[in-house]
Amino acid sequence: MKIHIKRSLLIAAVAVVCLSLWALRSSQAAAETKFEISFPASLNGEPITGRVFVMISKNAGAEPRFQAGSYNASVPFYGLDVNALKPGENAVIDASVLGYPVESLSQLPAGEYYVQALLNVYTQVHRKDGHKIWVHWDQWEGQQWNRSPGNLVSEVQRVQLNPAAGFNVKLSLTKKIPPVVVPPDTEWVKRVKIQSKMLSEFWGRPVYLGATLLLPKGFDQNPNQKYPAIYIQGHFGLNPPFGFTTRTVPPETEEQRKTRLARSAREPGPEFSKAWMSDDFPRMVAITFQHPTPYYDDSYAVNSANNGPYGDALTQELIPYLEEKFRLVAKPEARVLTGGSTGGWESLALQIFHPKFFNGVWSLYPDPVDFRYYQMSDVYKDDNAFEVPAGDWAKLIRPLSRNADGQVTLTMREMCRLEAVLGSNVRSGQQIAAWDAAYGPVGKDGYPRPIWDRLTGKIDREVALYMRDNGYDLRYNLEKNWSKIGNDLVGKIHVYCGDMDNYYLNLAVYHLEDFLKAANNPKSEAVFEYGRPMKPHGWQPFTNAELVRMMAARINKTSSGLVVMK
Repeated sequence: MKIHIKRSLLIAAVAVVCLSLWALRSSQAAAETKFEISFPASLNGEPITGRVFVMISKNAGAEPRFQAGSYNASVPFYGLDVNALKPGENAVIDASVLGYPVESLSQLPAGEYYVQALLNVYTQVHRKDGHKIWVHWDQWEGQQWNRSPGNLVSEVQRVQLNPAAGFNVKLSLTKKIPPVVVPPDTEWVKRVKIQSKMLSEFWGRPVYLGATLLLPKGFDQNPNQKYPAIYIQGHFGLNPPFGFTTRTVPPETEEQRKTRLARSAREPGPEFSKAWMSDDFPRMVAITFQHPTPYYDDSYAVNSANNGPYGDALTQELIPYLEEKFRLVAKPEARVLTGGSTGGWESLALQIFHPKFFNGVWSLYPDPVDFRYYQMSDVYKDDNAFEVPAGDWAKLIRPLSRNADGQVTLTMREMCRLEAVLGSNVRSGQQIAAWDAAYGPVGKDGYPRPIWDRLTGKIDREVALYMRDNGYDLRYNLEKNWSKIGNDLVGKIHVYCGDMDNYYLNLAVYHLEDFLKAANNPKSEAVFEYGRPMKPHGWQPFTNAELVRMMAARINKTSSGLVVMK
């Protein structure tokens, strides 16, 4: 009797377990969360390789694609590579696909959302080094995946999402983003775009370089006059240099002026424009470059194993073309450089890599100029970019950015997860990827070999040493080569940075200053100035008009027979 009871209890227990497992599986099936994205043959008849995204927003004010992808503020979005996706075939983004800032679809709060899908189209290139890789080929938008012409995008849908109950949302990519409209030329502003022979040979397809020029007063009225050039480095853009405009805009209020001056002395574009068009302003040509790569919105203006010979293309192809077409003085003393952030590093690198070609650089809050402060990591000693060991057990978090009060606003781990969502194989188009592509070696797969793993933060020391030994650590480059290039850089280097730079860039600048102030044979005569107290990224101690006058004074002082109108 007792045996029968035990058997009955066992059978009942097994039944309960089976029912529980069935209920769990049913619950899991019901809670499946996914988006199915496809495109019709009427929009594109051929398979597409690229990366598909789903963007999810609670805000109906703008398309979700314009609210996603920023490290400062982003709505949840998710990215997945697709290989030869056929018309009508579904790409599935489910809870296993990595997202930012919400890591998984399963973690979304239940509610009403506006959703949109986008397919970032890749092109296969056959590079000169023998590698065949898939990259997003820039369409003159500056590697903006959510705006790039030819990318496929869906209509915005309003949906209810509840991960606990499950959902399956189907999105059809029914539109192609139209071509970029280049602003028309004016009396003051001209634009050029030329094919680079060097870069086209490297990439195995046409590559173009561009420039936007701001002409001085009287340029057309003085056809025999030649002019010095200011080369302004920075992110991709088609707007005029220094914010120049002839449009009438409301004047700056006193409150706006106080707010601006608390951050920087840089004046608004209309104020600079009045100075530029005045009778007593230096007659120079201001020029910005357009040189996007498949990895970022610009090349960092240096020769690169991954990007190609951009340094040579800019100095040997684009600048000579501009000098001939726009009556620029084709002499080193007539070429000066400036730029901020990315442009701060680029302008400084152009001066250092080409010490005789340019006559001075005014570098503003540059990207890391000493890789012992690669943001907050010493990539020559640290093992991890995300964490700092603190004793046997504790680990401190490495920040990426802060506000001027010192509050951390983003960690390096978060930034790298954003990059991992935006693209595999260093194809995110973001900051760390840009440095990997510009400074680092080519990996075995043909893509840039990253300096650290995007999900673990583990630093690859071989990559760090490659970057250093190829000259991209600018402080190391100067120290190693000062006996060779120092005489050509005396008095040419001017660096400005806030003491509370939002990205900690002042820390590397301090190291650069230490070397240049101590350098002998020759003395560097370098200028360093720091915004104190608590000046953030973007700080500069002078207006752009004052900067131009400083550059003109340098040219007048150092050139033989060339005088810039004061």
